[in-house]
Amino acid sequence: MRVNHEYERGGALAYLAAYDVHRALVFGRCEPSTGIVPFMKLVEQVMTTEPYASAGRVFWIVDNGSSHRGKKAIDRLTAAFPNAAMVHTPVHASWTNQIEIFFSIVQRKVVSPNNFTDLREVQDRLRAFEDRYNATAQPFQWRFTTCDLDDLLARLDRHAPDRQGESSDRLTA
Repeated sequence: MRVNHEYERGGALAYLAAYDVHRALVFGRCEPSTGIVPFMKLVEQVMTTEPYASAGRVFWIVDNGSSHRGKKAIDRLTAAFPNAAMVHTPVHASWTNQIEIFFSIVQRKVVSPNNFTDLREVQDRLRAFEDRYNATAQPFQWRFTTCDLDDLLARLDRHAPDRQGESSDRLTA
């Protein structure tokens, strides 16, 4: 927002976060960039905290970002924390990852409009929001049921020109 003829970029800040879907608890950290090292710092931040440190299994649902993509990332995670299991969302389906919902909230309530004087102000606002969120949030309640999915697929099948009259059940059977 502070753009004029004397505008100077203040740099960039990466906000990495993990979300406990059962407790609506966010673990976040600000880093100068993204990558394997910052991601593993986030993992360590979570996995050295109870109840995750002593849990039998902790699932890390991740998109296909370069810092946590593929077998090397899975091996790196389980080597550092044997009770951690990495699960990748399908490509172009990161919306199924609940941390993406949290990032959407952050975008609307914290980052926009982006009228900050420096990176420290951005970091302070992110951390303050995270603290408030952790004190007040409840787990997300999914309202889209399997019945809703069946209805949606049936509607799509009715409107597909080459599948008039076919149902999803017959296509998958």
